[in-house]
Amino acid sequence: MSPYRIPFNRVTLTGKEQTYIATAVERGHISGDGEFTRRCSELLERELGAPRVLLTTNCTHALEMCALLLDLRPGDEVIFPSFAFVTTVNAFVLRGVKPVFADIRPDTLNLDEDLLAGLVGPRTRAIVALHYGGVACEMDAILALARERRIPVVEDNAHGLFASYKGKKLGTFGCLATQSFHETKNITCGEGGALVINDPALMARAEIVREKGTNRARFFRGQVDKYTWVDLGSSYLPSEILAAFLWAQLEARESIQATRGNIWQRYERELASWAGQSGVSLPSVPAHCQQPYHVFYLLLPNLETRTRLIEHLKSRGILAVFHYLPLHLSEMGLRLGGKPGQCPVTEDLSDRLLRLPLFPGLTDADIDDVIEGVQAFKV
Repeated sequence: MSPYRIPFNRVTLTGKEQTYIATAVERGHISGDGEFTRRCSELLERELGAPRVLLTTNCTHALEMCALLLDLRPGDEVIFPSFAFVTTVNAFVLRGVKPVFADIRPDTLNLDEDLLAGLVGPRTRAIVALHYGGVACEMDAILALARERRIPVVEDNAHGLFASYKGKKLGTFGCLATQSFHETKNITCGEGGALVINDPALMARAEIVREKGTNRARFFRGQVDKYTWVDLGSSYLPSEILAAFLWAQLEARESIQATRGNIWQRYERELASWAGQSGVSLPSVPAHCQQPYHVFYLLLPNLETRTRLIEHLKSRGILAVFHYLPLHLSEMGLRLGGKPGQCPVTEDLSDRLLRLPLFPGLTDADIDDVIEGVQAFKV
């Protein structure tokens, strides 16, 4: 039993998850690539306007597939924001990649596009753009440099499903993009992910990589009379049980997003005055970015203030959490060449960021309590 009256996150069921899981079991197909997997993939392709979407066991595995599909080798360099989840980088380091850590913008907390040109070197083989909180990176500038230098772009869109940049859906800018359906994401199946393939030249091989390096998908389509091992790969297929759960969530995507949006907007509206008087910053969303309302955060003046606010809310039974620690300063990051002072904005903001509870199951009374709890805090 959680000690918190208001947790940071709680999965909210749409009402059809268990029904669809039972249907999958009754059909006798609960391994990968069944009817619910097909439905989810086709819906995502249609909604995103993407040529191909493959469900995966999680977003980490979708990122590992990106590293394989781009033929990354030991010694190749890939540029990442240091303000990111560990698997964003680790999935590529597993292939022997040397990470080049980039700093972030102080407004959107995204990869700072103005720094990219100075980070590109002769061994640069990819740029990974993470859309923090589902607010888009400045993709025009990133893609312009990438085209000029002939460097592929991968979008880590774990936070940004159904968000857009200048009217175009996130996850459709890079040659590849990844999605997450982890328990903490807007649309979830507990653990799950997807690979969005925007480059048609990568589609056939992506099927093989996802199917343990075999041409099994071609066999089931009747294109070969038996399947065999043809390439590198692993087992990246989610079960039909997870896909059935995910289908229920995707069916309810509009109501889920609308509910999250109402909560996010209440936080912004009702905390604006307190934030202005307290020297606290609220999330920045550029006008040309349509967000999915995944994260609502406060940027406190310093680490000590953030620590006190966490404890203050805890005393009221409310769980608020901080987010990423700078990857370049992690134990592994330092071993891979990171050093203090390398990404000053990341180092500063990661000490000050605090995320508030945000999930569809929050009641109006819960939201009132969170807002009142924050407003009662003296910075």
